[in-house]
Amino acid sequence: MSLITTYCHLSADQCSVNGKVVSTRERSAAGSWFKQIYKEQEFVYPKFYKMDALSQAGFLASELIKRANQGIVNSYKDDEIAMLFANQSSSADTDLRFMHSYEHNGAPSPSLFVYTLPNIVLGEIAIINKWYGENMFAVLPKFAPGFFADYGRILLSTGAKAVLCGWLGVLGDHIEVFVWLVENESENGLDFNKENLLELAGI
Repeated sequence: MSLITTYCHLSADQCSVNGKVVSTRERSAAGSWFKQIYKEQEFVYPKFYKMDALSQAGFLASELIKRANQGIVNSYKDDEIAMLFANQSSSADTDLRFMHSYEHNGAPSPSLFVYTLPNIVLGEIAIINKWYGENMFAVLPKFAPGFFADYGRILLSTGAKAVLCGWLGVLGDHIEVFVWLVENESENGLDFNKENLLELAGI
């Protein structure tokens, strides 16, 4: 049976794992909200500072899930974890920054151009973890639990033993991130279905 074993939420003001708040935004703190979480959680990955906001969100949520579920690191081969992500705005947050750099600096920023595809976040997570399973990033009109449940089951029936799924809503000050891990061979968790996804997501 496929079960949701771990999940993480990022909003504009809070970060939680399995429903427990692990970080609350300090508006007076220097740097961005995502950098505040990174420092508080004492992650060590210097490339984080070069990522765009979408990739930072995916990095933080996936690392927090790994920390809460240590088994994910050693229980699977490098091609047994698939990734299935989606959002509503594609890479628009970075696209707007890229356009701004072009209009105001006279030349586009190469460091921003790298992130003008939403699936780059999957590449970042795959590189960090050396995960080489199937991956897909979809752009949908809204959070669609049925899409994740149906497509996730296909991945789990065609070779994957776990799927890291995520809705990465990041656009300016709007942050609506919900990332979760589905495992085929776990004994603890919630059934992987659209009803439970809708309830957990709170979107």
